[in-house]
Amino acid sequence: MSSFDPNLLPYFNPSVERRVCLITGGNSGLGYYTVLHLYLHGYVVYLAGRSQQRVQNAIELLKKEAAARRTKYTHAQLGKRFLGSLHLLQIDLLSLDSVEQAAKEFRQKEKCLHLLVLNAGIMAVPYGTTVDRFEVQLQTSYVSHFLLTDRLLGLMTSVESDEQDPRIIFVSSVGHWFAPFHFSLDYQFDYFPNIIFTLFRYGMAKCAGIHFVKSLARRHPSVLAVAVHPGIVLNTNLFSHLTHLPLIGTLFWVFFQIFDWLLGVSNEEGSYASVRCALSDGVDRPADNGKYYTTFGLEMTPSPVANNTVYADETWAWTVRQLDDRGHTIETL
Repeated sequence: MSSFDPNLLPYFNPSVERRVCLITGGNSGLGYYTVLHLYLHGYVVYLAGRSQQRVQNAIELLKKEAAARRTKYTHAQLGKRFLGSLHLLQIDLLSLDSVEQAAKEFRQKEKCLHLLVLNAGIMAVPYGTTVDRFEVQLQTSYVSHFLLTDRLLGLMTSVESDEQDPRIIFVSSVGHWFAPFHFSLDYQFDYFPNIIFTLFRYGMAKCAGIHFVKSLARRHPSVLAVAVHPGIVLNTNLFSHLTHLPLIGTLFWVFFQIFDWLLGVSNEEGSYASVRCALSDGVDRPADNGKYYTTFGLEMTPSPVANNTVYADETWAWTVRQLDDRGHTIETL
């Protein structure tokens, strides 16, 4: 699978078929390379992020990197491989009001959405709650993405294309196994030591995202929804909290370096699961809706907890109820 070549995936001409993507957390790490490949394949990509400056800086770097890669194309390839465009969309996933505003702004700019990549997330941070009273990892990785999907789903179900069905990709993690049992999402796990229980909270958030995908596939079969685990990617900023802890942070850093050398993949290789599920004709809506993919887009089975449809229904109902209690009524999901 290491021979995966994104250049073999379909390319689109934006002047003939304008294909639009929105991705959260596309300005760094895995998201950056996911955006790069979609941009090189002709997509109009909206990078949704909290810091306008960071997103704008990423856009400039992406344009330079894409231009450099295109110098290696042959003349014939340049005639068939078209660049898309890159756009900034401000969103703060720690605020449901910000999610609402971002979705509203996007709907004013675009009438169709072909690809939604729910990529942003945080990991292994101290216990904390958002202004919306959700645990920070749960809201960033899952709850805000649930709300964003609801507000944009109408733009996806209206897509008419002979090329590919609209697609939703939730970037999960092998860390969803950190939730070994089915817990109500009301559980906060605010216990000592945080270094252990923060992983429980992370696992619950990523497990909930897989539940979300499975429920979407059953409730909205006209949209292809999948979850991906990018692989062991340790050179992102996900682990910054652990590596900056006093004393023990150095041990974590050394451990991550060794583990990365033995089993890790690069940020770009980690993006390939999302890129394949976004672009490949080999991922088919009738056959593959609701599935879970891992490194380089290899189909896998998630944990028994994540794979349980009864638990998925409970997660869905909990989320709808919690959002409604906070004044964010679910409209289309």
